[in-house]
Amino acid sequence: MYRVWTFVSTYSLLMVLGAVLALIWANLDPASHHAFAEAVLWEGGWIGEPTFGPDGEVLTRSLTVAYLSKDVLMALFFAVAGKEVWEAVALRDGSLRGRKALVPLLSAVGGMAAPVAVYLLLAALLGSATWDALAHGWAVPTATDIALSFIVARIVFGPGHPAVLFLLLLAIVDDALGLLIIAVFYPKGALQPEWLLLSAGAVLLVWLLCNRLPLWRDRGDPLMRHSTWMRTRLSFWPYALAGAASWYAFQEAGLHPSLGLLPVIPAIPHADRDFGVYAATEEAMPDLLNRIEHALKVPVELILFFFGLVNAGVAVAALGAPTWLVLAGLLVGKPLGITLAAWLAARRLGLGLSEGMGLRDVLVVGFIASMGFTVALFVAGVAFSPDLVLNGVPVQDAARLGALLSVVGGLVAVVAARLLGVRRRPA
Repeated sequence: MYRVWTFVSTYSLLMVLGAVLALIWANLDPASHHAFAEAVLWEGGWIGEPTFGPDGEVLTRSLTVAYLSKDVLMALFFAVAGKEVWEAVALRDGSLRGRKALVPLLSAVGGMAAPVAVYLLLAALLGSATWDALAHGWAVPTATDIALSFIVARIVFGPGHPAVLFLLLLAIVDDALGLLIIAVFYPKGALQPEWLLLSAGAVLLVWLLCNRLPLWRDRGDPLMRHSTWMRTRLSFWPYALAGAASWYAFQEAGLHPSLGLLPVIPAIPHADRDFGVYAATEEAMPDLLNRIEHALKVPVELILFFFGLVNAGVAVAALGAPTWLVLAGLLVGKPLGITLAAWLAARRLGLGLSEGMGLRDVLVVGFIASMGFTVALFVAGVAFSPDLVLNGVPVQDAARLGALLSVVGGLVAVVAARLLGVRRRPA
């Protein structure tokens, strides 16, 4: 029976393949890989990496291959993942409704605080020179790569384990808070939150005209003619336009545009209950939201390959102190902070864990969440100047290498799950 994520092995392979090719390319011919990633596709347009003036105003934008991969195309992946989390939190029978969501939320906070503490402690122990050079990068190990972590969680726990939902919500909260940290502590220019009114307005308009209005006109009509016409004739296009407006609003507001599609998800016609994360039952659902998710299957596979190819090109020669600090923050701080916060929330605050989930599962989730990769690479790029050098090693490249090597957390999670007796559960 079809499941949206039965391609998880292919999905994982494509992501890894892109990263491996990037590593080989960057170490054999770093200049050509850099030229590829920074190639300008559109100069002076309305989307792209900004160039700021002396007062923080955007002078121009350049759409590069790197910007296309991270900020534009990855929005589709976040939209697919966000759809499942929203259903789990908001719909009837959702696995993370109400109090059930509090533990992963608090765990996400613990999983960000502990890596910062580990990173700064080690930086202080290595001396004042190291502290002065690296302290500004304290946010690098706070990240969790939602794509890789979800893939590994599915492999370790199986699609039917509540730890997958726990991890998914934790990772999204983690990345959302991480992006907030970037906006507050690593600004490239002044934030312009007024642009978020465009996002809110676009979402509200499409919800009223294309969702609520057809339902109102279909009152007493068992054939639901207006809703059916909207679903079959206009399909996803009104929501695509609203998504484009929301994405643009996030970019102009100074927020990470890869999250720009998330506000549109609740506005799309959807089922009235949650059937589980990427459940097989959703194949037969006629609602537009599940149809869109199904249509994005192949594009998201290709997007993740492209993302790995563009963003994982780091020279191995950049290995240095920043690498080890980032790795320690992620591989030690993440599981420690997540497990401790979950224990406090579940046992001391009496919130409890999801049925069928124990603290050993949380520890394995912590190791999975230690894979910083995507957002960690991004934070390393904004936290450190490309010209900063420590002991002859470019700090930015060394920190990016630590973010990349954090994928070893997935292997640690697999081993830990085996040693702790964690069993996979089918859907």
